[in-house]
Amino acid sequence: MKAEGHPNLNNVCFLDVATGRRFLTKSTMKSARKEQIDGEEYFVVLRDVTMDSHPAYTGEKRLVDTAGRVEKFTSKFKRGAKK
Repeated sequence: MKAEGHPNLNNVCFLDVATGRRFLTKSTMKSARKEQIDGEEYFVVLRDVTMDSHPAYTGEKRLVDTAGRVEKFTSKFKRGAKK
């Protein structure tokens, strides 16, 4: 196999911005931000939602307001209707 055919694996730290939890792993991803953790350099990739903060995993219920979207949909199709 060709050596340049495979991407390089890097040390990556996925940081959950909601909880502050870090997931250390290897990935092909890179970022401009680097951090020294346990004597090794890691690329830090920020994540808004991970399994640590997602409602499906935490059991936390969130209220989603869909009234605005429904009203927008109905008003969109009322304009084109014949009177």
